[in-house]
Amino acid sequence: MKIKQVSIFLENKPGHLNHASKVIADAGINLVTLSLSDTEQFGILRIIVKDWQQAEKILLDAGFVVKVTDVIAAEVDDTPGGLHKILNVIENSEINIEYMYAYTVKRDNKAVLMFRFDDADQALTILEKGGISIISPAELFAD
Repeated sequence: MKIKQVSIFLENKPGHLNHASKVIADAGINLVTLSLSDTEQFGILRIIVKDWQQAEKILLDAGFVVKVTDVIAAEVDDTPGGLHKILNVIENSEINIEYMYAYTVKRDNKAVLMFRFDDADQALTILEKGGISIISPAELFAD
């Protein structure tokens, strides 16, 4: 299953991340996990939230540039070589990993990695055929 990720483009200046955080907090939206990256001129705050439609709306209304994309949450053994197992499954698939980041909570002695692929549907098929456990939105957002 694919999970919606909200990407917020921020000018790389003091206070811009705080402003985005305040907008999200004031709307009562809980961040499940996030990633922040930057270049010289801008940063990208990528967030996973239960109600991505609300997050997108309030951020757009606040004047942010926002993009919603699909990511895949895959379980990985929390042992040496765990990441390699997943990479090995997709090695010959012609699928490109655009970026990835770790989810902040372990599940049953396994870590969870968030992947952005250039072809999420094909990646899902290949990962599932390769025996990689995929986390559904319902599982990810379970209380």
